[in-house]
Amino acid sequence: MGNHKTEKFIEVYQSLNKDNLYLLDEIYDPDIAFKDPLHEVSGLTELSDYFSGLYSNLNYCQFIISDTVSTDDRAFVYWTMQYAHPKLNGAQQISVEGHSHLRFAGEKIISHRDYFDVGALLYRQIPLLGSVIKYIDKKAAQS
Repeated sequence: MGNHKTEKFIEVYQSLNKDNLYLLDEIYDPDIAFKDPLHEVSGLTELSDYFSGLYSNLNYCQFIISDTVSTDDRAFVYWTMQYAHPKLNGAQQISVEGHSHLRFAGEKIISHRDYFDVGALLYRQIPLLGSVIKYIDKKAAQS
């Protein structure tokens, strides 16, 4: 598995919800640089605000960790995010696989970059847009 810093990251992410976002302070450097396919934020305050907005809109969200690779100052964490949003997929559970690349400065994370399929996370879950994307995927697979 990973080192203790990676394990701390996993522990926090597996318990994270809108009521305990203060836990982010335990794993992130105040100057954290965070990037995912939809957003880029700088600093712990911006990151906390970003997570607050995300979690307040979800019925629930959990991360299932499938694998980790880590050294003293870097880690790759492979996960499946399971979530439900009241306006997506009929409020049913959606699962998206992805991974996080973490860089540590001392005990805290200074850089966090997430990689995942935005279509699986969001676009395919919007009723009309999802139908269009699924149709395009089907047509592309036939050619």
